[in-house]
Amino acid sequence: MQTLNTPLKRTTVAVWLFTQLLATGSAHADERESLEQLRATTTNLIELLVQEGVLSKQKADTLLQKAAADAKASQEAHQASQQAGLSDDVKNEVNKAMDEKTVRVQYIPQHVKQAMREEIEHNVMEKLNYKAGERLGVPEWIDRISFHGDIRLRGQADRFADENEDFVELNDDLTRSMNLNNSSEERRRARVRARLAADVHINDWLSGGLQFVTGLLNTPVTPNQTEGMSQGKYQFALDRAFLQAKPAEWATVTGGRFANPFMYTDMLWDPDLAFDGVTATFTPKINDRLTSFTTVGAFPLEEVESSSLNKAKDKWLYSVQTGLKWTAPNKSSVKMALAYHDFKNVEGQLNTVGLNDFDGTAPAWRQRGNNTFDINTNNSGTPGQGTIIGLASKFELINFMAQVDLMNFDPVHVTFTGDYVKNIGFNQNEVLQRTGNLYKKENEGYNFRVDVGNSSFLGPYVQNVNAHEWQVSLGYKYLEADAVMDGFTDSNFRLGGTDAKGWYVYSNYAIDKNAWISGRYMSADTISGKPFSVDVLLIDLNARF
Repeated sequence: MQTLNTPLKRTTVAVWLFTQLLATGSAHADERESLEQLRATTTNLIELLVQEGVLSKQKADTLLQKAAADAKASQEAHQASQQAGLSDDVKNEVNKAMDEKTVRVQYIPQHVKQAMREEIEHNVMEKLNYKAGERLGVPEWIDRISFHGDIRLRGQADRFADENEDFVELNDDLTRSMNLNNSSEERRRARVRARLAADVHINDWLSGGLQFVTGLLNTPVTPNQTEGMSQGKYQFALDRAFLQAKPAEWATVTGGRFANPFMYTDMLWDPDLAFDGVTATFTPKINDRLTSFTTVGAFPLEEVESSSLNKAKDKWLYSVQTGLKWTAPNKSSVKMALAYHDFKNVEGQLNTVGLNDFDGTAPAWRQRGNNTFDINTNNSGTPGQGTIIGLASKFELINFMAQVDLMNFDPVHVTFTGDYVKNIGFNQNEVLQRTGNLYKKENEGYNFRVDVGNSSFLGPYVQNVNAHEWQVSLGYKYLEADAVMDGFTDSNFRLGGTDAKGWYVYSNYAIDKNAWISGRYMSADTISGKPFSVDVLLIDLNARF
């Protein structure tokens, strides 16, 4: 058998062979299997040529139709000559013509056919990629990058209760400074969120990613940009930049700035919050039904340049979460996780008289709800020394979370999620010694939620959705003042922060593939602080690409 020297020749021969096979009117019985396998192989190659742009779809269809028509005509002519009782001379001429159309293929062992198929496909792909690069003028590495993103248009309405305290009074209470600009006037906004991300495949064990997003540069929890022509251009900033290594099938190590690596709800973490640092996740499989997962991580919150005049220290978060997932034969599942989150150096420290040596202990970002105090109290009578708000409590969180996902009504999921958190870092006597204030112990929170609908909308990130998929959710949240750090929890419930309780209802409906509308209504009240109740309505149009 003569060797094919180039991928292009192999492609040409494969296409030619396929057309001849379709046109063949007869073949020996022991050749039928080889002919059918070669027919399938060359059909796949023609489809591949169309996908890569080497052969147009129209030309490919014409080629296949002509080959099929020739085969049918040859068969009909052969049958007609036999049924019409033609003379031997005429039959001989017909058979001679049929023999010219017939291809005889010798028997080829199965392992040889498989090797030929793999070699042909490999060489054709190499040639097609090379040609694509020449034709499009793009480098080879472009094949290792995939882009995706989404756009969300939002209408938001914030309605405040008549009983709310004036926002000036809420801000001036230094034991729980609320960080507000409004507490009484209804506010309506048109908002937009846009995200553009690139996933990078570097090699078999290393990958990475980048993501740009809209939003204000001084907040880590929301990418929403309020619309308004007078404000000029939207800000578009880098929100993800990470490398991810997979040393084993059950182990992943990620470093840089990346999405939340934990199992969580928005009671602890806002869904848009990015994590900086390094994390490792281990997911060993115990058996066919039971899988374990453990995530550990170290995350810098704020770098402080300490000195003899600046005694504040770097703020860090150290976390570990471990859990189990059990899956039933019908794909229903139960998932439980226990987490420990230790925030280092986030509590405020009083400045020394005449110095600003602990200014850096004030948080760079906060929302509202945590107990606070003025860390500059010792210098309050000094000209030019203003109020500096610090957090009263340490934060050392124990979080337990459980989720039951029922698939009895597949493809509709019925999911129950429960979440409990306790800040064991709160110590009333320690807070009193550090701040001079006696704060009530309010360090617990819980959240319960029921979701009914398609799995595309489960979790904090919406996956690919199909037309008419849907989901509805109902939940209740209770989050005391120092249960979690108010700067990182959900930014929508009571407009962000802690010391909040109330109900919420969510809904999603896909109007087409990767396009859906969603609505959220959250009604939240104050637990123990001065009155500040807010109802928030969000109506979104989402598009994913």
